[in-house]
Amino acid sequence: MNTPLHAYRASLLYFTNDPAFDEHATRWHSDGLLLVQDGKIRAAGDYAELSASLPPEAVTEDLRGKILCPGFIDTHVHYPQTDIIGSPAPGLLPWLDNYTFPAERRFQQPEHAAEVADFFLAELLRNGTTSAAVYCTVHPQSVDAFFAASHARNLRMVAGKCLMDRHAPDFLRDTAESGVRESEALIGRWHNKGRQHYAITVRFAPTSTHEQMKLAGELAAQYPDTYIQTHVAENTDEVKWVKELYPDARSYLDVYDGYGLMRQRALYAHCIWLDDQDRARMAATQSAATLCPTSNLFLGSGLFDFARADAARLPLSVATDVGGGTSFSMLQTMNELYKVARMGGTYLPAQRMFYLATLGGARALQLEGTIGSFTPGCDADFIVLDPQATPLLARRSATTENLEEQLFALAILGDDRAVAATYSAGVRVHQR
Repeated sequence: MNTPLHAYRASLLYFTNDPAFDEHATRWHSDGLLLVQDGKIRAAGDYAELSASLPPEAVTEDLRGKILCPGFIDTHVHYPQTDIIGSPAPGLLPWLDNYTFPAERRFQQPEHAAEVADFFLAELLRNGTTSAAVYCTVHPQSVDAFFAASHARNLRMVAGKCLMDRHAPDFLRDTAESGVRESEALIGRWHNKGRQHYAITVRFAPTSTHEQMKLAGELAAQYPDTYIQTHVAENTDEVKWVKELYPDARSYLDVYDGYGLMRQRALYAHCIWLDDQDRARMAATQSAATLCPTSNLFLGSGLFDFARADAARLPLSVATDVGGGTSFSMLQTMNELYKVARMGGTYLPAQRMFYLATLGGARALQLEGTIGSFTPGCDADFIVLDPQATPLLARRSATTENLEEQLFALAILGDDRAVAATYSAGVRVHQR
C-alpha cells in the first residue's frame, strides 16, 4: 500500500498480559508516540525515543492530553436486539418470548437487517468498539447483511447465524440439516473474507435438538479455524431446563462438550452457574468465558465468580450483551463489571478491566498479535480517550495521582462521550 507513516503523539496504554497474574503487564507511555502505516502498528513507545527517527514525510497528529489504547473488543453482542435494548421483563425466558423473538422475526427482510446492521456498527464505533463477536438471527440474510456492512467498513468482526430448531416460534426455527447447511454456505461466503470471521452459533442448548447439536459439532470439527459461540449457565431456570432436556449430561457445559463444541475459539457467554469441574474443563480446552455484567444485573441472572474462575485460570473477556445488556459502552460495562466483582468479594483494578476489554478479548478470539495491542504488526485498531470529556470526568481526572486512578475514573464515569475518535485499520471511522 505504501501509505504515509502516521505518528500520533498522546499517552499510550496497552497490555502484554493479564495484570492479575503479571505485575509488569501494563505498558504506559505518558508522553508517547504511536506509529501507523498501511493499516498496521509500526511502533509504540516514548515520544523522546521515537520522534528522532521520524522520516520528514511522516504525518504527525498532536493528541497530548488524550489516551490512545487498542480498540475495545466486545465478545458477545446481539445486533438484532438493538431495537429492544431496555425492554422490561421479570427474567430471561419471558424476555426472550416477549421481546427478543418477535424482534428477530423482522430480520427475514434483508432491507431491515441492513438498516439495523448499519446503525449497530456505527454505535459500536461511537463507543470505541472495533471488534465484536456478534449473533445474527436464524435467517441467513441477516448474516449476509451484517458481514456486508462490516466488510464495507473494513472492520474485524466475528458473526454467525443462530442455530435453533426447537423451543422457539415456528417463524424462527430452522431444521438440524438446513441450519448446518446454511451455516456452511455462509462460511464459504464470509469466513476470512477480508477481516470477517464466521462463528458457528448455537443459540443455546434448549433451542437445539440432539441432532442439530451433533451436526454443529461435526461442522466445527470440519472447519477448525471458525469460531463457536453460545450461552451457558446464565440463569437458574435455564440451568434447570437444560437438565430436563439433557438428563445424561453431567452439567449444562457438559452438554456442549459432549458434542465437540469446546475448543480454542469457542466463546461461552455468562458462565455464572458453573462448578469447578466445568471451569477446569474450560481452561483445559481454552474455551473462553465472555462476561456480561450489565445483562446479568438487568435480567437478575446472578454474579460471576471471579475468584473461582481465576483459580482455574479460565480465559476471560468482557461483553455488552446488547440487548439484554443495557449499554453499547464498554466503559459503562466496566463500571458494572467492577460492581459485580465487589458483590462477590473480588476487587477488580481498572488496569485489569481495560485488559479484559482489549487484549483479553483478543486472546478469547485467538487473535493476539492481530488486534488488542500496540505490538508492531497488529492491526491499527485503536481509540482516542478523552479524560476531559465531561465536566465531572475532567474534574475527577484533574485530581488523579496515578495511572490506576485515571483509568478507574474513565471506567466508572466514562461512556461514549469519552471516546474522542475511533480508528480501524489505521482509518478514522468515528470522530466525536
